[in-house]
Amino acid sequence: MNIELNVSGMTCGHCKAAVESALKSVAGVTAAEVDLAGGKAKISGEGVQLELLVAAIAEEGYSASAAQ
Repeated sequence: MNIELNVSGMTCGHCKAAVESALKSVAGVTAAEVDLAGGKAKISGEGVQLELLVAAIAEEGYSASAAQ
């Protein structure tokens, strides 16, 4: 399963690292890669729930939504 999210509010490498760490902590996530310049996050895993990914990002102070 591959999911792509739009992430807003990231401005630096620390932001990128915080979002990646938060995503990797969600059950079922096997990989997470954040594109700081593009404001995107690509997540791979099995049985991952979109709502949990968005909530994990929100806990770090950023907002996320499913990419179109």
